[in-house]
Amino acid sequence: MATDAPPPSKETYKLPSTEEFTEVQESAEFGELRRSYRSFAFPLTVAFIAWYLLYVLLSNYGGDFMGTKLFGNINVALVFGIAQFVTTFLIAWWYARHASAKLDPKAEAIKTRMEGGA
Repeated sequence: MATDAPPPSKETYKLPSTEEFTEVQESAEFGELRRSYRSFAFPLTVAFIAWYLLYVLLSNYGGDFMGTKLFGNINVALVFGIAQFVTTFLIAWWYARHASAKLDPKAEAIKTRMEGGA
């Protein structure tokens, strides 16, 4: 079975002390990493939960609207249900792009410094 990942490194890294962890946690660089994560994840989480609850509430209380046929046997409920899956995958894809572009480089720099590589 072939993989694209390189074999594990045999190098040993020093383990940071509690003081070093605390120092990094209080650093501006780590604060920027947290802000970048939160400014992306929290609004999208709230928006998706609101979208999901709208779907559930409409399914429970808006039966006439959800049962409206759009074409053939396809109704609003089916379209909204499929849209739930589509938005889930779009958010996951968008987050992966955001993380690889903005979060991962910052996290890797902190990790490398903590392990004594910088």
